[in-house]
Amino acid sequence: MNILIWLIVGGVVGWLASLIMRTDAQQGILLNVIVGIIGALIGGWVISPMVGVGTINDALSIGSFLVSLAGAVVLLAIVNLFRRGRVR
Repeated sequence: MNILIWLIVGGVVGWLASLIMRTDAQQGILLNVIVGIIGALIGGWVISPMVGVGTINDALSIGSFLVSLAGAVVLLAIVNLFRRGRVR
């Protein structure tokens, strides 16, 4: 069941992060899911301990969703930095 939640939340988080970072036209649904899942991992590993919010694996809440979204935005910012030389 966790894998299904990862895919659904990863897709939504990746899509929202791509809208925030204005890269939605460059990536499809598969890349959105990948960015969302990797962003959730980054958020759960780095951001979650700093703010004291659980991850998607603990419970699906607004706080865990925002931590995953922040991780995905950071991931896209890093990718844009290396791809274009600026964050945007």
